[in-house]
Formats: sequence, structure tokens, C-alpha cells
Amino acid sequence: MSKIGKSPAYDKMKTLVGSWQGTVNENGKPLDTHVRFKLVSDGSALASWLDEDTPHEMITMFHMDGNNLMATHYCAAHNQPRMVLVSGGDPSRLVFKFKDGTNIQPDAGHMQQVAFIFDGANHHIEEWTYLQNGKEETTCFDFRRKQ
Repeated sequence: MSKIGKSPAYDKMKTLVGSWQGTVNENGKPLDTHVRFKLVSDGSALASWLDEDTPHEMITMFHMDGNNLMATHYCAAHNQPRMVLVSGGDPSRLVFKFKDGTNIQPDAGHMQQVAFIFDGANHHIEEWTYLQNGKEETTCFDFRRKQ
């Protein structure tokens, strides 16, 4: 069986495997948050659990589709946007932009973009951009690897 997923960006995403503690700013207040990454399906997919075991738990699956690195986000908004990695000049910043999705109603909001900023082996930032009524709002998560 041939291995799929030969991509420098996917290899970079795989470095996130493990558990992370962090903070997110919600309405001007810093809140504790956590994320966990695990390789699944013989390494062909990277699973991410954001705020696992909470009412707002969300899962994102990263995988290759041919030469494209994809992210399917299983959102607390009850929809599943699919995003594709867009090329950029900064290898420490991976940006996934909305391609399509399921259960996305015309007037409902959905994740439009997510960016991962890598700052060493033990620190990364996630910028999640939500689109609703033509307006984008970005939430920034700052994570440190749990030791």
C-alpha cells in the first residue's frame, strides 16, 4: 500500500502531536483552553480535539487529498466546513481557507479560515476566523506544549 500525505506542510502539522495548554481571549477576558493532536488511521490523518470533554468541544481532521492538505472542522455550530491549505511564503504560518462544507445554511455562520503559527517546538498559535452575515471575526488561541 502506498503512503499518501507526503507534504512539508503536513509534516509540519504532525509536529503538533501531543497535548497543549493555552489561553483564548473571549469578550476581553483570558480563558484557559486546551487542545490535543493525535495521528490516526495509520498516520493518514491528524485529529485535533479543541476543548475536549467540554460542551464546546470541536474536532478538526487534517489529511491529504491528492496534493492538497485539507482540514475538516466539526464545529459546535453544527456544521462541517472544509478548508484547504493555501500557498504562502512563510513556512512557519500555515493558512487553511474555506473550500466548502456540509450543513452550512445560507444565513448561518461558519469557520472561514484557520491559521497555525509555529513558534518553536513547544509553542504555537491558532487563529480561527468565523464568517457570519458577511462579517469575519478572528479568535486567537495561544498554546504551550504540556510537559
